[in-house]
Amino acid sequence: MQKPTQKIELDLVKQYQIVAGVDEAGRGPLAGPVTVGAVIFNPNSKLKNIGIADSKLLSDEKRRQLFEIITAEFDWGVGVVSSELIDQHGISWAVSEGLNLAVKNLKTKPEYLVLDGRIKLPADLKILSQEFIKGDRRIFSIAAASIIAKVWRDSLMLEYDQQFPQYNFAKHKGYGTREHYALIQKYGPCQIHRRCYDLHLG
Repeated sequence: MQKPTQKIELDLVKQYQIVAGVDEAGRGPLAGPVTVGAVIFNPNSKLKNIGIADSKLLSDEKRRQLFEIITAEFDWGVGVVSSELIDQHGISWAVSEGLNLAVKNLKTKPEYLVLDGRIKLPADLKILSQEFIKGDRRIFSIAAASIIAKVWRDSLMLEYDQQFPQYNFAKHKGYGTREHYALIQKYGPCQIHRRCYDLHLG
């Protein structure tokens, strides 16, 4: 497993002081919101070797353990954009809007953002930024943000599972598994399914 490092942030904070990493979860699912996490890098933190990594490479238990540590030790924010808004404006807009909300929910306004390569900065968010391909596997604060986004979204999908138990959202979290497609065929889409995605309804 490639371990994210703090080198890039350590170089940036010498010039910009307040640097935040940003990543999203939920770009591809057929149902549910997209979430974006933001975590401000703390060069004085002792938490360098606690196992932070790209959330996709961690077990659910490990992600939740790290989520508790990150939210206790770092300035963090999350942005949530609903499936309804995804349908209205598209997923790229939704991710950018989630970024905007996540940054606004930070206690301190960052001076520089390091972004996972798939995220685009909203035009009206006037903060310097840089995109990094596979940033969640390379950069500490982006990896931390990926954990925030993933755990937050998974928790929302567990709530939706209680509301719509016939779709088994607790298991697949809205992603396009064979089981999920079959359940959509059986019950039709519910209000959190993304109509702008291919739901295989024939």
